[in-house]
Amino acid sequence: MNRLEGKVAIITGGAGGIGAASAERFIREGAKVVIADLFEDRAKAVAERLGPSAVPMFYDAGDDASIKVAIEETVARLGRIDILFNNAAVTDIRIQGQDTTATEIPFEVWDQTMNVNVRGVMAGCRFAIPHMLKAGGGSIINTASDSGLAGDIARIAYGTSKGAVITLTKYLAVQYGRQGIRANAIAPGVIMTDQMKKLPVLAATIQRHVVTPRLGIPEDIAALAAFLAADESAYITGQTISCDGGHLAHQPQIADMMDLEAEGRGDTIE
Repeated sequence: MNRLEGKVAIITGGAGGIGAASAERFIREGAKVVIADLFEDRAKAVAERLGPSAVPMFYDAGDDASIKVAIEETVARLGRIDILFNNAAVTDIRIQGQDTTATEIPFEVWDQTMNVNVRGVMAGCRFAIPHMLKAGGGSIINTASDSGLAGDIARIAYGTSKGAVITLTKYLAVQYGRQGIRANAIAPGVIMTDQMKKLPVLAATIQRHVVTPRLGIPEDIAALAAFLAADESAYITGQTISCDGGHLAHQPQIADMMDLEAEGRGDTIE
């Protein structure tokens, strides 16, 4: 399919697992893609692999000036912006390891997470939307998370930031919808990126609570993002779509109940 033929997309965090998979999918669908990432060497490597439709670009989601420069450079080089996929976030395990509870998290970790995960998304929209309006519209896709939809015993800043992204997405949809700009969020569950593969105990623990045969892979998010970027999703906006294998679709005890049933120890009524 060539659903994105002639479109220009920016994918932030474009050199990571979800970002790179999405860049590959968008290009396969006909788009030109700016792979915007803090790690320039990784962005260049991804772009070299994907070919001439991929453009590597430095992008610091924690710095407004960097975001503005990347947006302006995209327009200067490719002529327009049709799709903004705000996918960059704080994912460094060393930082997330300090993202704990309200009484323990260092304020600097809270501030850094909010700056990148929320302000960075808003800033990307702030600088890209005027160009989308000139082009007649566009699609904004924001990476949220299951962590923004339910509480957990840790990562209070990350989860709160993703909840803010969900709300921000609704405001964008309402404020610019009549001008042809759609905004939607994707809430991934566990996705087996290279980083998650380093956390096998966590992955195995969550696997019990997923109702699909496997955990997610970056290509699952890429497929959903491509749909939201394409014109065929023109009547979908202001939504947060979970892509989590049904992780949050059931009652909390389901994993235990399934184990009991498998062991033949479930309650029966005579």
